[in-house]
Amino acid sequence: MKDIQNLEDNRNVDIQKVGIKHIELPLIIQRKNNSNQTVYAKARVNVSLPKHYKGTHMSRFVEVLNEWRTKDLLGVDIKDCLEKIIKKLHAQSGELEFKFKYFVEKKSPVTGLKAPMSYDCSFEGIIDYDGYKFILGVKVPVTTLCPCSKEISDNGAHNQRAIVSVKVSYDENEHIWLEDLIELIENCGSSPVYSLLKREDEKFVTEHAFDNPKFVEDVLRDVVVKLRKHPAINYFEVDCEAFESIHNHSAWAYQKELLR
Repeated sequence: MKDIQNLEDNRNVDIQKVGIKHIELPLIIQRKNNSNQTVYAKARVNVSLPKHYKGTHMSRFVEVLNEWRTKDLLGVDIKDCLEKIIKKLHAQSGELEFKFKYFVEKKSPVTGLKAPMSYDCSFEGIIDYDGYKFILGVKVPVTTLCPCSKEISDNGAHNQRAIVSVKVSYDENEHIWLEDLIELIENCGSSPVYSLLKREDEKFVTEHAFDNPKFVEDVLRDVVVKLRKHPAINYFEVDCEAFESIHNHSAWAYQKELLR
């Protein structure tokens, strides 16, 4: 059969990124406790396309992803998958991203009751002329309690749920577990957020937040300080958005840094 995609193109345009996105597949993720978790993932994968090719071969992306979905991924393992995609499509560079819900069993602070807590996570690999780069991403909900509100109010203070989004990069010979990154971020809010709380747990969480008031700027700075000190991280982005309970807008702060 005639392959139209392999025909030459005369418009003299090298395409930087071409591929597929929003492809859904099950993915096996290795956990810190040496077990596995099968997650529902959405993938984006793309490669560069030289100017003399009319099109890329979309089916080849799916073929490689279908092969890799049965492997136990640690995140940085996606390098092998991306290398195979680039080779199969005769490309010079490529990107592969998986976005998925990751569940951590979390204990209530007083009763110790366990329930699964979900986090939006991502694995992203990039291969270009500078080599390979892996980016680990996670979105962590926390509670923030307003220091100003606490200072000026006779009774109580307004609080809200905030989402701290973090992306970190590190060398191939290093590893950061999702569980550890989540815990690092949760410790920077006024209080962590839980799936299951009994009355004594709720009392503890409420009072803990009241004793630990933080602006969105405080949360961001605390996360930044911890990421700067992490021995493995060489790059990070932090985005903190607090969904204000007494305003019709969010408070927001952002920081990114290249460490080494």
